[in-house]
Amino acid sequence: MTTWQGWQHFATAPPPAPPRPGEPARSEEERLAYHSAFVTVRTPAITTLTTSVRTLMILGRHQQTTARPSLIVTGPAAAGKTTALLHVGRACHLAHTAQHPPPATTTHAPVPVAYVLVPPGASAKALATEFARYLGIPLTTRMTQAAITDAVCHTYNQAGVRLVMIDEIHRLNPRTTTGAETADLLKDLTERIAVTFVYAGIDVTSTALFSGVRGARLAARASLVECGSFPARSGKHEPFRELITGVEAALDLRAHRPGTLSRHASYLHQRTAGRIGSLTCLIRQAAITAILDGTERITKGVTGCCAPGPSRRTTPPPHHPGPEPPPHHTTLTRHNTP
Repeated sequence: MTTWQGWQHFATAPPPAPPRPGEPARSEEERLAYHSAFVTVRTPAITTLTTSVRTLMILGRHQQTTARPSLIVTGPAAAGKTTALLHVGRACHLAHTAQHPPPATTTHAPVPVAYVLVPPGASAKALATEFARYLGIPLTTRMTQAAITDAVCHTYNQAGVRLVMIDEIHRLNPRTTTGAETADLLKDLTERIAVTFVYAGIDVTSTALFSGVRGARLAARASLVECGSFPARSGKHEPFRELITGVEAALDLRAHRPGTLSRHASYLHQRTAGRIGSLTCLIRQAAITAILDGTERITKGVTGCCAPGPSRRTTPPPHHPGPEPPPHHTTLTRHNTP
């Protein structure tokens, strides 16, 4: 998705959808592919991010003299930041293309959204090159950073880009010479390209990226959206159990009983630290295993996930030789989830 062609395919392809009542049963391969991609569960963070992005895009639409207001999406790893970012980017892309279809006389599709990943240890020139690569801007090895930046700013403005999403922003460290130059490039781009910028990264507010003189310039123009862990309980509500219910309702397993997983909300909250990315990864993996081994359901089970992990064992368990009984359920086995 870090090229325009890849992003357009992602944004326009129908998203995975859960089975609907009355529809013909899907094949095994179709259900394996479905659980591999899976649905996006709408969370409060996605709702907040959607509203905030739309507001900032309207706010900065006619701003000419200074950089437009931006947005920072932050939170721990596996908290759903990138998923929320891509969901909002897709919605923006579809809304813009519906309102501004290309003229019949041209074959060029509108380019409302850009998605850029910050490479590890990125220099200013490397990041500018990533911006150029997204739109296929031709570059030569002899081009300087300034020349690449000029080409990027001109092309993005001409292409009508409205939203730029920069992911993995925590990889930048303005306290180093390379990181400082890259932070200066970001500031330059925000002032020269007429778009709304959204940054996403792991716990960026506690890093050097938004502190110090350079960081303060970025942070001063940015609003903040937190993608945190789901609490087990909030007043009379149980947000994490409600999240499990939403994920479980989207499963396509032939023998799974709804409510099986939500009954184990406390255990799953401990396993995943309340993070949606870890939860969906765990359940998707268990669903795929359930299809492959034919059990077609997920349960906590009396062994496996209840047993302590290998790292906690001080002595191996006693071994009793003999044939193993056939599997009767699929358990959520312990893995290092993101």
